[in-house]
Amino acid sequence: MSEEHVFETLPLPSPNAYPHRIAIIGDLGLTSNSSTTIDHVIVNDPSMILMVGDLTYANQYLTTGEKGAPCYSCAFPDAPIRETYQPRWDGWGRFMEPLISSSPMMVIEGNHEIEPQVSGITFKSYLTRYAVPSEESGSNSNFYYSFDAGGIHFVMLGAYVDYNSTGAQYSWLKQDLNQVDRAKTPWLVAAWHPPWYNSYSSHYQEFECMRQEMEALLYQYRVDIVFSGHVHAYERMNRVYNYTLDPCGPVYITVGDGGNIEKVDVDHADEPGNCPSAGDNIPEFGGVCHINFSSGPAEGKFCWDKQPEWSAFRESSFGHGILEVVNSTYALWTWHRNQDIYKDDSHGDQIYVVRQPELCISSTLEGGGKPEDGGGLTNEAADLLARWTWFAASIEMLTVAVIWTSFY
Repeated sequence: MSEEHVFETLPLPSPNAYPHRIAIIGDLGLTSNSSTTIDHVIVNDPSMILMVGDLTYANQYLTTGEKGAPCYSCAFPDAPIRETYQPRWDGWGRFMEPLISSSPMMVIEGNHEIEPQVSGITFKSYLTRYAVPSEESGSNSNFYYSFDAGGIHFVMLGAYVDYNSTGAQYSWLKQDLNQVDRAKTPWLVAAWHPPWYNSYSSHYQEFECMRQEMEALLYQYRVDIVFSGHVHAYERMNRVYNYTLDPCGPVYITVGDGGNIEKVDVDHADEPGNCPSAGDNIPEFGGVCHINFSSGPAEGKFCWDKQPEWSAFRESSFGHGILEVVNSTYALWTWHRNQDIYKDDSHGDQIYVVRQPELCISSTLEGGGKPEDGGGLTNEAADLLARWTWFAASIEMLTVAVIWTSFY
């Protein structure tokens, strides 16, 4: 039997109550770098952990001999299937016990959890060990679900099950988003394993099909932040929609830098000689939808020739992130690099994410309205729209007055 442990449950849905700190970790594994990451997380004292896939890397342990392989299929082309090694799963659980025995951890599956076995069995180790509120959120699938943590509604999506707009996950997602009451949970945060926006060569446009199927729906309901892993580096995007800067789009953040066995990714697709070919980065699930950009500085190209305008900050270092939601408007995001663990008040990246729903009121209705309903504005939404229209008109009149004065 284990020792007795004590933990605090998450706050009930409320615009005035939030978890103290939320640690975001991806692609952790079980290496010396993983240990540094978790030591650093514990120092930051989170009240909740969000694990965005690729937990143990037990599916590579036997084949690689615990040696790093940035490209598994390249280094071990004759491996028949990706194995599963149960002692590695158990060891990872013991390794995580000091943290997750006192702080709740919510998980979503990554490609290293697939572990294909005989008779078409997949995800067996992962599904056996981790329970998620799928029934409670109406999904009836452990591969995608949602939950509330104070004033935040989290949507956890599965990239390795059907994500097409005609499928069950999409149908559930639309229903779940439609039921969100932004008066109770102002913040809407989504997470899945492989990033849609990524300027590294590794996994470049790998899940473009998923983006094309789901992005419009998330944009329609004004998701605030999206967390992913998969790429073994850190990258934060500017607000973006359909590869275009958009103040109403989410802030996409990649934190696949937990410390795993496959080493850190360093090559950027926009650097000379690093642009992947169309045959690279084939997903382990779903189709291939690689595209050339249709507008902007990279029009007609598969890769940019400089850091994309939607990529705000990127660095090839191991680490983790901390999200601190202050209120219904402000949230502080901090990325902590492992090399800064012994420095006081040091971090690799830090910004405030600011919610301004009134700027996007034309297609998102505060208080749980349906964007597709057109004219069915709630009283709150109508009031916001009226105030914003008045404010915009006032600014326009003021601008005209200034120009008129300057002219004379």
